[in-house]
Amino acid sequence: MHDNHCHDRPLQRCGCSGSRIERFIEPCLLLLLLEKPAHGYDLMERLKEFGFDGENQDPGVVYRNLRRLEDEGMVRSEWDTSGPGPARRLYEVTSEGKELLRAWVEVIRQNIATLKSFSERYDALGDLQ
Repeated sequence: MHDNHCHDRPLQRCGCSGSRIERFIEPCLLLLLLEKPAHGYDLMERLKEFGFDGENQDPGVVYRNLRRLEDEGMVRSEWDTSGPGPARRLYEVTSEGKELLRAWVEVIRQNIATLKSFSERYDALGDLQ
């Protein structure tokens, strides 16, 4: 059954691999920024905790999401010139971003419940698996 399945394809093209993790970057960025303001590089390092590493982590995706979130008023940034080297943007979540994160958490919790139900139903099949 698995001979023609997507398990032989690269993960980024597989529909069952969880490759849509890039959609999960928005709530992750908001959560990380709620924990503490951060620079883009620091956020990329901390995103690894949520599975954004290797092929799943593209710095361009991180910065495009930060820019979009800033354009939408969910985060704000200012230039940080306090450290050595060139100035870097320091990002922090806004009150609107906190509201968006709360909405994301509700969706994520609903998805967890749905996935748990799916998993339990599969497990209940026992030998039919």
